Amino acid sequence: MSNPISSVTQAPAAPSAPPAPAANAKAPAATTQQTPADTVTISNAAQTILQEVQETHVQTVQEANGGDSQAARLLAKEAAATTAPKA
Repeated sequence: MSNPISSVTQAPAAPSAPPAPAANAKAPAATTQQTPADTVTISNAAQTILQEVQETHVQTVQEANGGDSQAARLLAKEAAATTAPKA
């Protein structure tokens, strides 16, 4: 069985925060420090590898037709993989 509530007391209100300073009040100038910038240098070998990875099939064919032996080997490897009989 439930009992009816006869009286309710309110908890005291929390103290309010002090008012924010006015927008036109002069604040001391904040000095910002420059953080040192990090520089990254990618080696020529890494740049070459990245370029080869991002190369499209059409670019590889063009390079192979232009005499690039690495591109020709890659095309031969891809052709062998696609024509290999499946067991």
